[in-house]
Amino acid sequence: MAAALDRGCRWIAAATLALACAGCGERAALQVADGTGPAPQLPKPNPTMIPTVDIAPAVGWRDGARPTPAPGLAVNAFAQGLDHPRWLYVLPNGDVLVAESNAPRSEHKPSGIKAWFAARLMKKAGAGVASADRISLLRDADGDGTAETRTVFLQGLHSPFGMALIGDRLYVANADAVWRFPYRDGETAIAAAGEKVTELPAGINHHWTKNLIANAAGDRLYVTVGSNSNVGENGLAAEEGRAAIWELDPASGEKRLFATGLRNPNGLAWEPQTGALWTAVNERDEIGSDLVPDYITSVEDGAFYGWPYSYYGQHVDARVQPPRPDLVAKAKAPDYALGPHTASLGIAFSDRAKLPAAYAQGLFVGQHGSWNRKPKSGYKVIFVPFANGTPAGPPRDVLSGFLDASEQAQGRPVDVRIDARGALLVSDDVGNTVWRVTAAGG
Repeated sequence: MAAALDRGCRWIAAATLALACAGCGERAALQVADGTGPAPQLPKPNPTMIPTVDIAPAVGWRDGARPTPAPGLAVNAFAQGLDHPRWLYVLPNGDVLVAESNAPRSEHKPSGIKAWFAARLMKKAGAGVASADRISLLRDADGDGTAETRTVFLQGLHSPFGMALIGDRLYVANADAVWRFPYRDGETAIAAAGEKVTELPAGINHHWTKNLIANAAGDRLYVTVGSNSNVGENGLAAEEGRAAIWELDPASGEKRLFATGLRNPNGLAWEPQTGALWTAVNERDEIGSDLVPDYITSVEDGAFYGWPYSYYGQHVDARVQPPRPDLVAKAKAPDYALGPHTASLGIAFSDRAKLPAAYAQGLFVGQHGSWNRKPKSGYKVIFVPFANGTPAGPPRDVLSGFLDASEQAQGRPVDVRIDARGALLVSDDVGNTVWRVTAAGG
């Protein structure tokens, strides 16, 4: 009880003082670049009495403003006026599906002072809107780079996120289950009832997003399930089957744990040279602005990546009790850090992109942006160059300018996809837009 009250008091203080004391308290001692790459700097943990809170208030795009593309690139709005667009999927015919979604309304949510203030802070960041619970279809039939057709493709869902087409079946990962729906090429809506394939761990849903991807043969789906807490503070029983990637047989609905210890995996993509599965993972909070870097990594069958007992391999998190040195000893370090608290979400390899040569081989990453780092991190789309199937060099900005001069969020990038014409699509859940990035003048 005393520990719970202490955590509640810390969050009350954080919420009350976040604006009045924006310039004081814990701040990063390192640059984001120091926590980026295959060997990031990992200083000692710096927990504080008042958790670091630095929200970028969501204001949206004004007067036709748009993100800033890197030299050699151009950006336009592919679709605007969406309702919290989160995840994207490009169908074989070029149509684009967008999941307009947010945290579930009907799930059990944690109560208490900390949860109340956390909800208020997330609302300020633009994450507090009700979920539209639908998937919309966007079609650019005339090829001018703007979707002239928008239809409700599926509705009545439960916080939908990941999507994958296998043959004539569209699989959708809701917050609590994977469903499948019949699909016919060219249709702009699905009216048929879906079929539940398998249930997914739900409940508190501290991390509610569930993504999925099919293998090349179409006989397996890989499904992400984030943790139910920051570092197990809701009890490890609440983490059963979570902080993991599952392997699912879509025909039978049978599934097994594929990789574990991944606090909040989101993006999934197949590396084109090696065929390895890669994911983007959001790491833990409340031990300072310099810890812990979010990351991208190849995912090995049966591997354990540390959460909650350790981070970035075998760096022990002393907050987690009782400790598990046996699990820490086998924790696998990820391949590449993306900077602390950048909230890196969607990923897409560039092999099908028709962009300048600098983007020929590598990975695009959507960074949703920090809420608990000073100064802020993320709020952009980056590109990590690859060679021989692994990261090969520092990342570079692709799309920036999501924060205005007053550090308000005009937008927050979420997912990234390569469309049928080789452009990069970026969903923006604060700007309610899907952006399209092309070669300048192309």
